[in-house]
Amino acid sequence: MLTDFWSLYGDKIVWVYSVSTTVLILVVSFLIFMEKKNPYKTIAWLAVLNIFPILGFIIYLMLGQNLRKRKIVRTKYINEMKHLKNLVDHQIDCIKNDCELTKELNSKKQLINLMLHNAKAPFTRNNSVEILSDGTEAFESIFAALEKAVNHIHVEYYIIKDDNTGRRLKDILIKKACEGVSVKVIYDAVGSWGLSGKYTQEMEQNGIQIKPFLPVIIPYITNKLNYRNHRKIVVIDGSVGFMGGLNVGDEYLGYHPNLGKWRDTHLKLEGAAVHFLQIIFMLDWEFVSHEKLPDQMEPSYFPETNKFQGHAIQIAASGPDSDWESIRQSYFALITSAHNSIKITTPYLIPDEGISLALKTAALSGVDVKIILPGKPDHKIVFWASQSYFDELMEAGIQIYLYQPGFIHAKIISVDGEVASLGSANLDMRSFQLNFEVNAMIYDKTLVTQLEIDFARDLALANKIDLAAFSARPIRSKIRQSAARLLSPIL
Repeated sequence: MLTDFWSLYGDKIVWVYSVSTTVLILVVSFLIFMEKKNPYKTIAWLAVLNIFPILGFIIYLMLGQNLRKRKIVRTKYINEMKHLKNLVDHQIDCIKNDCELTKELNSKKQLINLMLHNAKAPFTRNNSVEILSDGTEAFESIFAALEKAVNHIHVEYYIIKDDNTGRRLKDILIKKACEGVSVKVIYDAVGSWGLSGKYTQEMEQNGIQIKPFLPVIIPYITNKLNYRNHRKIVVIDGSVGFMGGLNVGDEYLGYHPNLGKWRDTHLKLEGAAVHFLQIIFMLDWEFVSHEKLPDQMEPSYFPETNKFQGHAIQIAASGPDSDWESIRQSYFALITSAHNSIKITTPYLIPDEGISLALKTAALSGVDVKIILPGKPDHKIVFWASQSYFDELMEAGIQIYLYQPGFIHAKIISVDGEVASLGSANLDMRSFQLNFEVNAMIYDKTLVTQLEIDFARDLALANKIDLAAFSARPIRSKIRQSAARLLSPIL
């Protein structure tokens, strides 16, 4: 029967399949073309569609649609509080008129001005900042600060795991909620995919408000899968804040069975900068909860800050709902401002053409550029994509090192020992274009020196890649790295 059916209709079925897949490829290719994507991303999508038409179409529906000008922009209403707008406008005018601010930090005036314009990120000096260079140290500091909360706790993470560390966080939050402290928690629905319903229900039953960011339910999978909240924020009573690279889980304490030691960096903030972490959290809370934000600053959320001696910082957020790729632009400006040295620690290195050119131009100009990456990758395809850039970067004089004791997850760029960026954003296209991220730009030489001491310590535990030896790698390695690079814009 099947043989007879195929003999009668086989040619027609093949013809219909060929025509339908051709039409599908043409239609989706036109849509991709009209969305004016990055050329590299366009090429990647077209390659996938031509090699795997049906599968490629499904993946495109899940990951490829440009929602920046559609769903997210229409849904995520950004209420720029009046005091924030006034402060930004005042500082822009101050820089334009060469006021005290520009005299104090004249060499970085353009960087400050850029972040005022593209991220609405005010410059703050009234801060106390502590660098936490170890997971154990960071979590002990976070948990100790949570125990002291008296009014509210705001928590936002890409990953929260239901393990010993995650349960310790849950227990402290429940305890504080039972004491009358207002507790709000945001977790990313994809990053925290494995978080159990029991975990969140226990929080809710004890008075904690907990919400997922862009939950992925099958009927809506096409709208949400690719846009993730990668931020890590804790704000306590509006006066103490934490941010950086650490999520919540035992692996960040070095208990991952394969990766071993985990090297990461977090910041503890007190002072004016905490107010801007608070604003970022509140905007995200409005998005996930649909609760309208107050038009004015609530004193309990934005208390008077102590007069600290002054660590100068700007807190910048970016995401697919932003008018500008603000963190990518800040990285570009930071790199191109270098005169002597650029020190980069990142778990993933997939630069776009602009960042790649900036790095190579700096190195060719005589700037000492060093990059530390993990020697033990957590995602092989992403690591292969990173390796595909090694040749061209090293040929320009950039030195690349692979950290050996375990996995290095810190996201830090320091320049000339004067300014550094630290936060949740990786040096890759996903962080630049798709994820919601938050970074701190640090203008304090004492803090930057501490970060560079950590860099030197990590460098001593890393192996430098030799260009000649790397270039002689097997052809199969070159093929998989090139394939991973081709796919990297859509990973």
